[in-house]
Amino acid sequence: MELNRHQSFLIGNYAPPAIEIVRGAGTKIWDSAGKEYLDFTSGIAVTNLGHCHQHWVKCIQEQTAKLAHCSNLFSIPEQVSLAERLVSKINPGKILFCNSGAEANEALIKLSRLYGNRGDIKKTKILVASNGFHGRTMGALSATESSKYRGGFEPLLPGFVFCKFNDLAEFKKEIDDQTVAILVESIQGEGGLHVASDAFLQGLQNLCQKHQLLFLMDEVQAGIARTGEFLGYQRSGVYPDAIAMAKGLGGGFPIGAIWVCEKHSSLFIPGSHGTTFGGSPLACSAAHAVLDIIERENLIERAKNLGGILLDGLKQIAANFPSHIDEVRGRGLMLGLQLSFEPAELVSKLRENGLLTVGAAGQTLRMLPPLTVKEEEIMHALKVIGAALSKLDQ
Repeated sequence: MELNRHQSFLIGNYAPPAIEIVRGAGTKIWDSAGKEYLDFTSGIAVTNLGHCHQHWVKCIQEQTAKLAHCSNLFSIPEQVSLAERLVSKINPGKILFCNSGAEANEALIKLSRLYGNRGDIKKTKILVASNGFHGRTMGALSATESSKYRGGFEPLLPGFVFCKFNDLAEFKKEIDDQTVAILVESIQGEGGLHVASDAFLQGLQNLCQKHQLLFLMDEVQAGIARTGEFLGYQRSGVYPDAIAMAKGLGGGFPIGAIWVCEKHSSLFIPGSHGTTFGGSPLACSAAHAVLDIIERENLIERAKNLGGILLDGLKQIAANFPSHIDEVRGRGLMLGLQLSFEPAELVSKLRENGLLTVGAAGQTLRMLPPLTVKEEEIMHALKVIGAALSKLDQ
């Protein structure tokens, strides 16, 4: 059995898997026993286009036959044009490519160090949200407070101060002459689908402008059209100094990036940072395909509209099961149910009935369907969730 071989040869940093996935198409995936599932995980907000979208597959195949990898010592046309497209969707600035969200957040941390080390007084203190998640490398992990992720890896990188999410007064109180930046997510994914209020983000921007701090946004999970905007913060009308992106940017192929505003885009100089694989022709072609499909199929508006349908349905379920569901949170197609119990049992029951979901902090059941999901698939998922909750009472 393949699952036995899985445990024999793979390091056990993940819980033993319940099923083995072998194929995907659109919003569906199939396990090795041939069972079909409606995928409301999207590889944790990665396969925003669904699985094996024809245009995405075609672009990768064509690029693989032409040039898969080239050192960043040379100019890569696919990389330059992708940077131009991303800048056009954000604001004037420049792009640095990498391979993942953790690497993108590492680059933001390094950017803040370069910024803080310019003058005679060295500034290294970064304010972050206590319920946030920024990755598992040592720097990104240091910006993540949860002992679930930090346990066993101390001592971590110093200089991070944790403040309550959506509490502007607490962030303001922690600013001193050593503070160099503020880093937050527009919607906390791993942290339980908590949404940053417009007033909170606007207030953070004002604090950063007043104290000459870098305003840094982690859009790794909330970005790339998932929330009904290209990047989650854009609804709030703020203008960060730098942004981390990854996950949905490659549609399933690993790629990360940071955008840096024009004012600070010269902080990285030749030799100050680098990557072997970041921004390869193949990775950039995958990302180009993602942007093509977002634009052609109007996935931003689709996420907004279908997210509204899913949200309304989840609120009705919450009203029907008040003893099991405390709150519905999120935006667009990045939604979650805060449960009155740990989500593992419900995740298992949903999987048994052909719906894949994933848990998050705060006893949250997280739903991240592909942006190409159909309304009838959302209605089916809601039916499955309602039926599973009913069985919990039996």
